[in-house]
Amino acid sequence: MDMITIILAVLLIITALGTIYYWADFYLRGGVQVLKEEWYMKFEKAFLVADLWGVSTCSLIGAVGLLTEQPYGLFFSLLASGSMIFLALMDITFNVENKLYPLISTSNQMVFELGINLWFLVLGISLIFYLWPIFT
Repeated sequence: MDMITIILAVLLIITALGTIYYWADFYLRGGVQVLKEEWYMKFEKAFLVADLWGVSTCSLIGAVGLLTEQPYGLFFSLLASGSMIFLALMDITFNVENKLYPLISTSNQMVFELGINLWFLVLGISLIFYLWPIFT
């Protein structure tokens, strides 16, 4: 196993745990919530199941598979990457359409959201570019 595969597996584990942290905070403390408005809360709550399956579960299964050199590792890592890209693009579109990015100058929560979006996009794209040639 090469070092890049190990790094990607570790990043998948960090992503899964970070996503679980985000949702625990969202519901228990509300510290990651950008706004308390009903329209915003409804949109964000729609991501819970997709994040927990597509990002957390697939990332963890993918990471274990990559680290143990099992074929399912490639498959689940690619599922996680597609989920990350899709969910990031949905969130980015929502933020642009609702003019939330200007809040970056005054909202740590919005800075955190932007960080999540960029993390998902960069990691998702990196996983596809690195793993796809192995998969085929």
